[in-house]
Amino acid sequence: MNSEKIKLASVGLGWWGGMLADAAGRSGTCEIISGFARNLDTRKVFSEKYSCNSAESLDQILKDSSIDGLLVATPHSTHLDIISQAASAGKHIFVEKPLTLTCEDAREAIKITEKAGVVLQVGHHRRRCSANRKIKSFIDSGELGVLHQMQANLSLAGGLEPRPGWRNDPEESPAGSMCGLGVHMVDNLQFLAGPAKRVSAFSKKLLSKTNLDDVTSFIIEYESGPLGYIGTTFVVPKICETSAFGTGMNAYSDLEGTKLYITKAGDDKKEEIDLDPIDPLSEQLSDFASCIRGEKTIETGGPEGLEVVAVLQSVIESSRTGKAIEVSTFRD
Repeated sequence: MNSEKIKLASVGLGWWGGMLADAAGRSGTCEIISGFARNLDTRKVFSEKYSCNSAESLDQILKDSSIDGLLVATPHSTHLDIISQAASAGKHIFVEKPLTLTCEDAREAIKITEKAGVVLQVGHHRRRCSANRKIKSFIDSGELGVLHQMQANLSLAGGLEPRPGWRNDPEESPAGSMCGLGVHMVDNLQFLAGPAKRVSAFSKKLLSKTNLDDVTSFIIEYESGPLGYIGTTFVVPKICETSAFGTGMNAYSDLEGTKLYITKAGDDKKEEIDLDPIDPLSEQLSDFASCIRGEKTIETGGPEGLEVVAVLQSVIESSRTGKAIEVSTFRD
């Protein structure tokens, strides 16, 4: 394995951009050597914290031959344009979820990066949590039995007051907390059961003083057979749960995927399962470095990102029309 660190530039230097930069450092495989945001003060703080260059423009980063790839944590509507520019410059791209806001843009991002021969990885890290990985192993080994139902919820309590900037814009964050939180759970259940077939959703405002809906709930029918439920809101105490229910076992992932409980058929008692600790954020960036080197295939690349966007669009359309939506309407 190549021990030389992959050199990355961060684009979008807000809170989550910092989280990705921290994870890159923990991974031991990547090095942040530059950063760009429109705000000069933001760039200065970032460059001082990570001892890296402060780029005055995206173009400056793209012309820097020492940079292997980009970590993109910018408003959702900007993703395609940044991906297009980066691919044209031969830079590999790690982009935060969701990949884009529409399947049309997602398909274009996939086409552009495949043509350029660069890695496109989407930041769906929660499937990597220890408990979720273990549930997947129960399904694959047959221990869970026939998978019938799944449920997931990722919610936070930060939406009772107006949120700053683009995160308070329903054009950038449709269906309430779906783009910020819910799409993580869409990917988790997709990881367990495969592509979605139909979606029936509700999204509405009850308490929030923001411009966004504050509760979104939906049922998914999967092409492989089972049904799933996903809930997400910005106005309740934190929830991060993913569960799978089968004929042989029920499995419950809790507390950011760090705890796992099972109930076996014929026994109503919940049993806690020991887990090996995982750092999902740094692991995904280690994988990004490995994919750039050609040592691994991409786990959450363009196709996986597209599947999530197709569900996102279906949730938006179903909540608008009150009808169940075929996911293929957007995916294909």
